[in-house]
Amino acid sequence: MDKEFSNIRIVDIAKMAGVSVGTVDRVIHNRGRVSEENRKKVQTILEMVHYQPNLMARSLASKKQYHFVAITPSFVQGEYWEAISEGIDKAASEMESYNITITKLFFDQYNNKTFDDIVRNLLDEKVDGVLIATLFTDSVIRLSRELDRFEIPYIYVDSNIEGQHQLAYFGTESYDAGVIAARLLTDRISPASDILMARIVHSGKNDSNQGRNRREGFCRYLKEMGFTGNLHEVELKINDSVYNFTKLDEIFESNPNIEGTVIFNSTCYILGNYLKARAMQSVKLVGYDLIERNTQLLSEGVITALVAQRPERQGYEGIKSLCNHLLFKQHSEKVNLMPIDILLKENLKYYLNNKL
Repeated sequence: MDKEFSNIRIVDIAKMAGVSVGTVDRVIHNRGRVSEENRKKVQTILEMVHYQPNLMARSLASKKQYHFVAITPSFVQGEYWEAISEGIDKAASEMESYNITITKLFFDQYNNKTFDDIVRNLLDEKVDGVLIATLFTDSVIRLSRELDRFEIPYIYVDSNIEGQHQLAYFGTESYDAGVIAARLLTDRISPASDILMARIVHSGKNDSNQGRNRREGFCRYLKEMGFTGNLHEVELKINDSVYNFTKLDEIFESNPNIEGTVIFNSTCYILGNYLKARAMQSVKLVGYDLIERNTQLLSEGVITALVAQRPERQGYEGIKSLCNHLLFKQHSEKVNLMPIDILLKENLKYYLNNKL
């Protein structure tokens, strides 16, 4: 609320609108009969003064308990999903006075079966709202349909899935993030050089929804720009450096024209550590996400650029949106795009302490 109207009272709004206090009360609480003319007068003043009712008092008076569930990948300290979790925690701390509890459920981001396992009995207990990290499209759609059946609102974070009934999505446009990575990489390599695209092996039939969309945007940009080099692909393992080094040695020895590399998730450090160990300073590397292992390699000049997407804010805004919807009947836009940040060695320091 503007300072000019910080102490505005219902009686003041009534005077400004030229109606009775009772009329203002009925409009604010959407009860009783009010003529359309008077309703418009009151609404005009409410919007002008940015009036907000006492939401805290309303919530506490209801005594209703709300149970939210957040379904995201497990993580170790310093990984991408820790930031999502921190955003959820921040929202939870702000919402605890509103009779809200949040249960976190974690799955393995490289194994879609673990997602299915943890959500199998999700609805056996009372659930009022769900935040979902949308890595595995088919599994998320199945869950979404179950939530639709029980009329339980749900929020998507990380990447969007069109055609579902999510209350809102908070994240970047994954396809565009792929286009940006392609632009960053091709601007730094010769037009006829080769590019290596790496992916992390997943268990199960689903690859990451986010990674697929980024790869599509990346490849489409190359095609539209008339890229004449060769694209190579390699599958790497998340916790097997010996295997990864062997595979990368083979592909670089067989394809000496590779000047650019990219990986479409937060594990850019896997490629970065290899390039650093092999002293391959001439090979450019673009990846994703502002995690410590990536930013260290970016600061050293091993990683050329990172594309970041403000994960803390995704978790925070997702929980706040569920709260606003259920408690205060306030609705978010269905698609809420986070900024796509481009991080270079030169501007890294401006981002490290400004995540939310």
